[in-house]
Amino acid sequence: MASLIHSARAPRGMRESRLALVRRARRADRILAETYPDARCELDFESPLQLLVATILSAQCTDVRVNSVTPALFARYRNAAEYAAADQAELAALIRPTGFFRAKATNIIAMAEVLCRRFGGEVPARLADLTSLPGVGRKTANVVLGNAFGIPGITVDTHVGRISRRLGWTSQTDPVKVESDIAALFPARDWTMLCHRVIFHGRRCCTARRPACDRCPLTALCPSAGVLGSGG
Repeated sequence: MASLIHSARAPRGMRESRLALVRRARRADRILAETYPDARCELDFESPLQLLVATILSAQCTDVRVNSVTPALFARYRNAAEYAAADQAELAALIRPTGFFRAKATNIIAMAEVLCRRFGGEVPARLADLTSLPGVGRKTANVVLGNAFGIPGITVDTHVGRISRRLGWTSQTDPVKVESDIAALFPARDWTMLCHRVIFHGRRCCTARRPACDRCPLTALCPSAGVLGSGG
């Protein structure tokens, strides 16, 4: 790994060229790939529909907690038609540990109804179609595209947004603008795995409140290293 960290970040206060930014960002991704070779989607699923439901449940909830409720959920509802016909109170009870369970139950039933009415009960593999479903935004759609269909997508969750700003890949806070800035730095084939690596890094090292700069493999490439308080 040491051979990948030889190039220091640009001095603070100096404007970085576009080429230098691209090189620094891609070097950081290579380091993350070495640091987290097991990076992956941490939601358990066996089909696009299961991943779509699990991702809806993951809003304001940890993947571990989602994974604790989905075995019973997936056993009870096996396809879009069964979700569409679900009793809302029963569905809400099953997903209660994930929080906001009434709203999530409403969205899952409505989403399944649209799947049955417009897509023959199958999860579509196009961003525009996915984001037309109730309760499905770009983040959820990109998770499904990248992990269920192998279609590159950039998932801008809290970790990706925070770390991208700390690394100087973007200065934006709007997720769509962050997504656009990241997309411009990396080839499309790398988008899905890049996000997995960044999310792993955000959960294990570059946390929101106490970033572990002293043991971070990206310290030499990070403009924020050693100057962060809480957040970022």
